[in-house]
Amino acid sequence: MTDHEVRTLADDELRASQELFRATLHAKPITDDEWPRLRAALQSARSLGVHEVDSGALIGTARSFDSAITLPGGGDVALGAVTSVGVRADRTRRGVLTELMHAQLREFADRGLVAAGLHASESAIYGRFGYGIATWARDYTVDVRRAKLRQDAPAGGRVNIENLDSAMERWAAAYPAMATRPGMLARPDEWWAGLRSHLGREEGPVTAVTHEGAGGVDGFAVYSVDRPRPGSATLNLIELQAAGPEAFAGLWRYLLSVDLIGEITASARPLDEPLELLLTDPRAVSTTAQFDDLWLRIVDVAAALAARTYEGEPVVIEVTDPVFPGNEGRYDLGPDGAVRTDRPAELHLSVDTLATVVLGAWRPSQLVDTGRVREVTPGAALRADRLFSTPAPPWCGTFF
Repeated sequence: MTDHEVRTLADDELRASQELFRATLHAKPITDDEWPRLRAALQSARSLGVHEVDSGALIGTARSFDSAITLPGGGDVALGAVTSVGVRADRTRRGVLTELMHAQLREFADRGLVAAGLHASESAIYGRFGYGIATWARDYTVDVRRAKLRQDAPAGGRVNIENLDSAMERWAAAYPAMATRPGMLARPDEWWAGLRSHLGREEGPVTAVTHEGAGGVDGFAVYSVDRPRPGSATLNLIELQAAGPEAFAGLWRYLLSVDLIGEITASARPLDEPLELLLTDPRAVSTTAQFDDLWLRIVDVAAALAARTYEGEPVVIEVTDPVFPGNEGRYDLGPDGAVRTDRPAELHLSVDTLATVVLGAWRPSQLVDTGRVREVTPGAALRADRLFSTPAPPWCGTFF
């Protein structure tokens, strides 16, 4: 028997939960003007709160929104996108977070969600709940004075500056055709409302641009500009999505042409984004950081493994999961799919380790080398490398 309880929060409790979360980040309280915009980004019945039994005080919270994640091969599965996780500073290290996270995962399982995902503010926390690093990203800067597109860069379509609100409606409709890389997420209406709220807090002016090809909208970008002093303006790329090379090159052709800009910063971009290859001087682009992006928790292992594709020789893996014993067991993976089996396991791994390979972020043989995968059959890890490999590194590209 604990001295607190976890339950789904009612709509009239959401502001208090968001106030608590902001306090854990040492951020200012929500103002009355901000709250309507923030509320529009919250899905009802998707926020959990931990209350003390004796006082009724809210001491912890976590929320999510319903999404879906793209898997290798182009299929997708339902995912709970987890965010706003926090425990009141005077109630930490008492098991509150553990109870909260387990309750949320059980709720996901009860609703039939196959996976959960989050962006971790503290990387040492979530492995014990079965989350593993499933995608990586990088930040980079572009020296505009040196950045010239090659003559053979893809061309086609046109770029237009648009009103932000009307542009976002068109982007939301076009985005699903762009979310084809493993790790990318579906974006519900609440996510777009959250982006609008975030852009409203930018100090510099915000500009929305849309790329249109022969079939309509196939790319978009939004950015702000900082100009601390004349001649030193920085363009901060907040969001860029493109369905193909013409849209990607077209958007960058526009961004590099904006007057009075000395530098462009881009954050949380794919590791293999080929901007350097579009330029006559690849050194105009400097990677400033590389970091873990999406942390994935597989809630239904059988469903997740069956929803992606595989190429190569079959292998049998055995998975352990201390939270969901129903996930435990052996799975036969191969070109024909993934099924439970009684055949002997060739590789043993935990559910958090499985999350690191299921989208192709890591090779199973790397994890054998680090002790996170146990190889029973010699050569099984190399076969698994090919089965789990993807043509491009996975990338989330959606912050929440």
